[in-house]
This record gives sequence, structure tokens and C-alpha cells, in this order.
Amino acid sequence: MSKTVFITGGAGYIGSVMIGELLKQEYNVRVLDRMFFGFQTVEAYRNHPNFELIQGDIRYFDEKLLKDVDIVVDLAGISNDPSCDLVESRLTLSINHLGSVRVAKLAKKMGVKLYIFSSSCSIYGHGVRNKLNEDSPKHPVSLYAEAKVQAEEDILPLADDNFCVTCLRNATVYGVSSRMRFDLVVNMMTMRAWTNNKIYVLGGGKQWRPVIHVKDVVKAFMSVMEADKSKINGEVFNVGSNDQNYRIFQLANIVRDIVPHVEVETVPDDPDKRSYNVCFDKIRDVLGYQVERSVQEGIVEVKQGLENGLIDPEDLRTVTLKYYQYLLDAEKVIKKVSYKGQIF
Repeated sequence: MSKTVFITGGAGYIGSVMIGELLKQEYNVRVLDRMFFGFQTVEAYRNHPNFELIQGDIRYFDEKLLKDVDIVVDLAGISNDPSCDLVESRLTLSINHLGSVRVAKLAKKMGVKLYIFSSSCSIYGHGVRNKLNEDSPKHPVSLYAEAKVQAEEDILPLADDNFCVTCLRNATVYGVSSRMRFDLVVNMMTMRAWTNNKIYVLGGGKQWRPVIHVKDVVKAFMSVMEADKSKINGEVFNVGSNDQNYRIFQLANIVRDIVPHVEVETVPDDPDKRSYNVCFDKIRDVLGYQVERSVQEGIVEVKQGLENGLIDPEDLRTVTLKYYQYLLDAEKVIKKVSYKGQIF
């Protein structure tokens, strides 16, 4: 019998790609998502017999939705540093920290066998050395990263012989998704090169970032789903590849080589103080995991999506911070003009 995977935040940037890959492998897929970014991100799957979509919130959903679920993949959360800073810190932590802990605890209570938490290499913050591994000190410099650290610390102890817990610390993701994002470094540089023929590199561009294609992130999650539990239970894995640690200026130069007539302008200061060069030996050695796509391939993919009109660079939903601000502003207006709970 096919296994059932419950994905929180499954209509998002990673999740909407993951759904397709899981359905290809004949998993049953149940998605819980607030659907902030619209239903078009999962439209391709809506009529698939093995797909189910529930519009809901990880803080409040009914635990019965986890009945007969084999695997939980927890992707939900406010999705980047600026967006977390936009929302009141108490609310951010209630979602990105306590919300994920709630998902894990309910999964254990309902007899789910495997829970995979989507963490981030951003927890290393301003890394004090290169090749940071899973045991390296964490230096979160944002509320987003701090929430990931707190969630890991509360979720990992839930692991036991009947409840397998794994945390995956993803590198910065790039590539095309039906919930496209242009607030991720490679995607953003490619879009700006294509639309404006110019890339701005902040802080001199010497900051390190590990990057990874969205489909390779999905591959890592599926590798954990299929792994021997003795190899993954209670474990943390950095997700990426050693040869895709780049300085920001190197990424800009790669984009310039692929998108013609682009000017790269360096700006001395950068409010983002993160810089981390990460080691990905553990996931390779333990799970035999290797990425399949290069950053050059990702840039070409995004460029072609823009050229073919498959991606709209003007779509407000592709920049998470701006879209959240739009929703918050709209909420204020609606509250002011509503009468007896209605607009008309």
C-alpha cells in the first residue's frame, strides 16, 4: 500500500515541487497550507486521485488530519528573514517555532512514524570558520534563524524507537517553482539581470552562501523518507553540496556570464550580516546523497522561464516580504470598511 505524506506549507516554493515528485513515486499526498499565495501553485495536482488539499494553519488544525499518515514533512512557516521581521516577533515564533513543535507532537501522538523538519543553514549566521558542519556553533542573526534553532531544540528530543525525527538544514534554494520566489539570491539576481541588465552586490559580495536547486532539496527529503531509520533518527543533516558554496560576487559573475549585457555594481554596505560556508559531507556519507543540478543550470532555467512568459517578474507574490505587507495593508482597509462583517 502506498504511504501517505502530510506536508505542511505544501503549496509553497519547495512544497509545490515536492508534491509532483511524490505523486510520480505513487505516494499519497495530503497538503496543509494557509494558501496565502493562491491556489494556482497546486492547480496542476487538484484532480489527481492521490492528492488532497486542506486550507488550514499549523497552529490550529485538527489532529485527526494526521490519521493514517506515515510521514510528516514540515515546511510551514514565515519564509525568510525580512518577512519574520515584518510580523510581530511573538506571532513569528508562534508559527515558526511553536507551530512546528505542535505539528511534531501531534504527529507523534497520532502514530506517525517519520517526521522531517525543514530547517536552514541560516542558523549558522555569521560563521566563524569555513566548512561548518552539523556540530558547529549556531550564530543566528535573525528572528527567522532563531526560530529554526528553537524548533530543532524542542523537536529532536521527541525522537524514540517509534517516532523517527530528522532535521534538514537547507542551503539557500534556487530554481523554478509554481510558487516562484524572487527574494532568493540566485533567482533574484537572474530576474534583475534579465529585467534591468544590472545586478547590485551588497557588502562587497564577499559573504559566503551555500546554494541548492529546489529539486535537489526535494531529493534530499525523499532520500530521508526512503532511508533506514537507524541512519536518520534524531539526526540533523546539512542539505547541499560542498562545490556550491559561493561568495555573493561569484554568483553575480556567473549570472553575468549567462545573461548578456549585464552590469554588476558593488555596494559597500549590507544590512544582512550573514556569511556561512557549509560542509555537506554527512548527508553524502550517510545517505549517499548528491545534488544533480548546478547553479548555472538553475540560472538558465529561471532565464528561460522569464523569456517564455512562464514566470512574471512583476507578480507581487514572488517577493514574500512585499506580498505579506500587501496582505497586512489590505487587512487594515477591509477592517475599516467592513460593516457587519461584510464589504457589500
